[in-house]
Amino acid sequence: MSAAGGADDDESRTVRDRAELADRAAADCWLSLVAGCTSGRQALVDRLHDLSEATCGYAGMRWWLGHGSVHRRRVADAEDRIDDAVREGDGAEFAEAFIGYDQAVATVVVHVRNRLGKTVT
Repeated sequence: MSAAGGADDDESRTVRDRAELADRAAADCWLSLVAGCTSGRQALVDRLHDLSEATCGYAGMRWWLGHGSVHRRRVADAEDRIDDAVREGDGAEFAEAFIGYDQAVATVVVHVRNRLGKTVT
């Protein structure tokens, strides 16, 4: 959320909004994992997918599929890892995977900002 914060363009706001929704869903999912129940797990998977799509839109499809493909794969792999951890109910794997996903998305946002000459205010 902080990587997309402070920008005033629509794409940055969309990424930030989707990140906030994913953050709330992650907290709910974490509670579900700790409690041993299954509620809220699919909501997180859906919110992460929405955030990944918003990140793609922010980065631009041409870059995302071209020069940014290594970043695209990192985001997709981290998203898959979270999905696996959620399905297995593995809290430790979930925590590690979520950190990787967060870092992958933040790296894309910062890279795009640097490429476009945008600064965080």
